[in-house]
Amino acid sequence: MNRLVVLGAGESGLGAAMLAKREGYAVFVSDGGPIGEARKAQLQAAGIEFEEGKHNEGRILDADLIIKSPGISPTVSIVQQAISRGISVVDELEFASRYSKGKVIAITGTNGKTTTTLLTYHLLKEAGWDVGLAGNVGKSWAGQLVEKDRAWWVIEISSFQIDGLVHLKPHIALLTNITPDHLDRYNYQMERYIDSKMALFKNMTQANAAILNLEDPFSKTGLDRAAIQASKYEISLDKSPGQGGFSDGEVLVFQVAGVQATISVAALTIQGKHNLLNALGAGVAALLAGISQNQLLSGYQSFKNAAHRMEQVRVLDGVRYINDSKGTNVEATFYALGSFKEPIVWIAGGVDKGNDYTVLIPLVKGGKVKTLICLGKDNEKLKTVFGPHIGQILETQDLHEAVVWAQEIAEVQEVVLLSPACASFDLFKNYEDRGEQFKVAVTGLPQKQSA
Repeated sequence: MNRLVVLGAGESGLGAAMLAKREGYAVFVSDGGPIGEARKAQLQAAGIEFEEGKHNEGRILDADLIIKSPGISPTVSIVQQAISRGISVVDELEFASRYSKGKVIAITGTNGKTTTTLLTYHLLKEAGWDVGLAGNVGKSWAGQLVEKDRAWWVIEISSFQIDGLVHLKPHIALLTNITPDHLDRYNYQMERYIDSKMALFKNMTQANAAILNLEDPFSKTGLDRAAIQASKYEISLDKSPGQGGFSDGEVLVFQVAGVQATISVAALTIQGKHNLLNALGAGVAALLAGISQNQLLSGYQSFKNAAHRMEQVRVLDGVRYINDSKGTNVEATFYALGSFKEPIVWIAGGVDKGNDYTVLIPLVKGGKVKTLICLGKDNEKLKTVFGPHIGQILETQDLHEAVVWAQEIAEVQEVVLLSPACASFDLFKNYEDRGEQFKVAVTGLPQKQSA
């Protein structure tokens, strides 16, 4: 019996362990931290051995195959030892792909991948396709395969997960964009991060489809560096491509594999220039999968975006409160700020990842952002960059206080926007926790007293 070790007992690790058990492997799960009680109960019920709070190197290095959590760097000692001994170390998605006959639509990018993934899945599901959702959004692909395979799988995939792929070959792959992010994982070399993203296309042939945003300079650089064999489709807000999708801000126009389709932008339920690109990418993917123009229109009209991504929480006293807590980098916040014509009270800050905030200056100056409320333990960089361009800057470490201040400042036909441009780990568990606390605070606001 082949010995398989799973490093990490999170969602992907648990799913991989369950699938490996079904396929007859001798499975051992090792997590350097604590394993939640619910997951331990699942492992015990399946008869899977595990350890927590440590790594038994002898047992791990006796494996025939190791499935590594994407959060574990490939440079850690135990992984390097395994590789040096010739033990194959792969990602859960790579392992799952060996046991699925479904066609894969794989979506990556620094920004927009979650919205694009959810929208693509929604378009196919609403059209009646037998489709599943997996990867960074939704449940583990491997775990779902234990129960049922699907004809189609829409998978959100990060650069960390791509790094663990060997043979997975998407039927359709989409790259939303590339901006500097997670560079600590790539030795602060942008070229390595770009190469990681482009590796999603490495196994694809001309029979497969690659969807690219070539207005994005780093994606263009990646295309120049990588020899992509897949048939290429472009999405653009600048020019109408020969094959792909284009929008002038009024309509979405598609030319895909002999199919022409035109959809009014007014049919979209998601806002902002960046969401036009997300809608174009999802639309091209769905049309390539075989849905019709009418099915495309119906899907756009019924779509609801993920929580914490340009999520309208409330309209109170004529002010819109927008939760964009998932905007954890500058590029995401760039899109968020650019989505509104109204004056903005902007709540930002958190753990700085080496951010270059200067690219946001054109979007905040001239009164576009009337107030910046800095929410973090270290706000000096935000204050230094935006001090000359924003009339009022406040700072706090309390989200409820930030929301109360925002209500006091914001006037009718203005926007209160939480888009931090930073990670959340200084004051919150994660971006979801930050977003939920924002929604609770906003929901609890009383209506302003009339003068």
